[in-house]
Amino acid sequence: MHHVIVRGIERSDIFDDDHDRARFVSRLSELLTQSGTRCFAWALMFNHFQLLLMPTTVPLAQTMRRLLTGHLFLNRYKSILCEEEPYFLELVRYIHLNPLRAGLVADLDGLEQYPWNGHGVLLGNGTMAGQETDEVLARFVTDRARARQSYGQFVADGVAQGRREELVGGGLKRSLGSSGEDEERMAYDERVLGSGAFVASVLCGNDGGMTKCPPLSLAELVKAVCRVTGVDAARIARPGKERPLAQARALVCCLAVRECGYTGAEAGRVTGLGSASTSLAIKRGEVLLRQEPWLLDKVLSGR
Repeated sequence: MHHVIVRGIERSDIFDDDHDRARFVSRLSELLTQSGTRCFAWALMFNHFQLLLMPTTVPLAQTMRRLLTGHLFLNRYKSILCEEEPYFLELVRYIHLNPLRAGLVADLDGLEQYPWNGHGVLLGNGTMAGQETDEVLARFVTDRARARQSYGQFVADGVAQGRREELVGGGLKRSLGSSGEDEERMAYDERVLGSGAFVASVLCGNDGGMTKCPPLSLAELVKAVCRVTGVDAARIARPGKERPLAQARALVCCLAVRECGYTGAEAGRVTGLGSASTSLAIKRGEVLLRQEPWLLDKVLSGR
């Protein structure tokens, strides 16, 4: 499973009104059906949305590229690869409680009628082609009416938990606690939410090709960008304003945030840039990728 989080550029609103949301949901639904991607949970907010997806025949990246067109997205998304057990129901609940946590609805009754997430669909208050309901409800009881009641109570029980930071990172750092793993390895594994055995299996490639991690770790990204641009990787975080070095930093920052799901702060740490300079570098990287789109595949395929 993939917990996908998509934000507008500079956290700007990505939906103008309900008509805009309806068009987006229709498009999402169509792509889910066409790609054979299973969707267990979804929630649209003002400046971001979240999905819980399981690709079956088409890789996630291909589906997301088709979904995220337009200047507000520029294909930016964060994907956390998730072990199905024990995180399946926890993530369904976490995602569907988003509108309540954000104050878009006043209470659980309002959440049940909120049309822009999958909670009401699971309760029978709406439909969305492409959303899987049987898989979720079957985790409670076989009788559908009772399953909906149990699911509703399960969501209600989660209200007091608030924002659960442990569900939006991941990896061996969480799974194994203080295990002596070096910091770089822990940061690398934050792309995965699951037990140590699950993370190790994914990193070894024992995933059938469909449960791929987000493209690159930060260390791998720096190495790939430097290979393509001809810049010494050891110079990335050192002072210098030469054009090739500046372009390499811009690509690292842009691709770290846009393609690999890292934060601006994380991108700034590996490039030696402060927050303001990192934001400028991301914008320069976006311009560079628009001018020379071949760079994206060249970097991401060069692992």
